[in-house]
Amino acid sequence: MDRITDAFVWPFRDPDWLGKVAVIGLILLVPIAGGIVGLGWMIGNIRRLRAGEERLAPLDSAYLGAGFQLFVVYLVYYFVLAVIAAVLYVPAIVILSQQGRDSSNPALVALGVGLLLLTFSIVTLGLLALTFAMPAIVLAVDHGGIGAGLRVDQIVHRMRVSVINTLIAGLMLIAAGLIGQVGSVVCIVGVVFTSAYALAMQAWIIRSYELGSATPAKT
Repeated sequence: MDRITDAFVWPFRDPDWLGKVAVIGLILLVPIAGGIVGLGWMIGNIRRLRAGEERLAPLDSAYLGAGFQLFVVYLVYYFVLAVIAAVLYVPAIVILSQQGRDSSNPALVALGVGLLLLTFSIVTLGLLALTFAMPAIVLAVDHGGIGAGLRVDQIVHRMRVSVINTLIAGLMLIAAGLIGQVGSVVCIVGVVFTSAYALAMQAWIIRSYELGSATPAKT
């Protein structure tokens, strides 16, 4: 993980970085399909870095399959998190809405508020956990497809192989995500560049994580 901070600068080593980032950024504006292409492009960059090529990947249909697989895996994880949240959120809303119409019962109001706070806590921790698990998930999908990406035991094992690498990569991914959101402050033009730039950063971070946790995953 020694070179992980190079994630901020490596895209600019490609003389054609501006055109590639602009094209991917524009594609990312397309709902769903754009995200799939973006994920595939990120994996394409990881593969190029793995091959020793420190230039951004071109837009290539060969990466779309991997992007779709990663999209499906994330969809499953977010769906599970949403279901868990709904199990707590719906009763909380029912309780509080009922208490708003009738004479309120302090105990039931407290229960409703407690369920809302628990829902918020679970969602926050779940999203944070997925961020720190992202390198292991992406690498699992890259090497083994959808099935490997959903093998929670192997994902957790890989994260535990090097806890320090997992923590550093997770924090760097949070930074990359924040950079990706900066574009929304600088109107649509900013989004086009920062979203694609963030994906390139993520590719370097995940490749650095792969190098730092080279111990084979548990089978």
